[in-house]
Amino acid sequence: MGKSKTEHFSEATNELSAIGKCISHPARIAIIEYLLKSESCICGDIVASLPLSQSTVSQHLKELKSIGLIKGEISGPNVCYCIDVNQWNFIQQKLGAFFNQVPKSMECETDCC
Repeated sequence: MGKSKTEHFSEATNELSAIGKCISHPARIAIIEYLLKSESCICGDIVASLPLSQSTVSQHLKELKSIGLIKGEISGPNVCYCIDVNQWNFIQQKLGAFFNQVPKSMECETDCC
């Protein structure tokens, strides 16, 4: 969908779409999983854990930062990254609310579709 069409949708819909788009790439999921397992800020080890070049990893990190899911600080020649817990919880709530909105009338016991 072209950028010119996004104005036809609500801010909440566009925000949810941006989150989905950002986390839809396997490399980004791998980066998120790596940061979650580390339980601390990571400085430069991310590239060594992925089968991708430094520039490709940097681009994926940039995308994750664009939705605020990760944050980074410059520490000498390195940039240290970690999960932004507040944004993580916000995104978890947004996705949960989206996936939990099935009306009771659609929860049928038979194969209706």
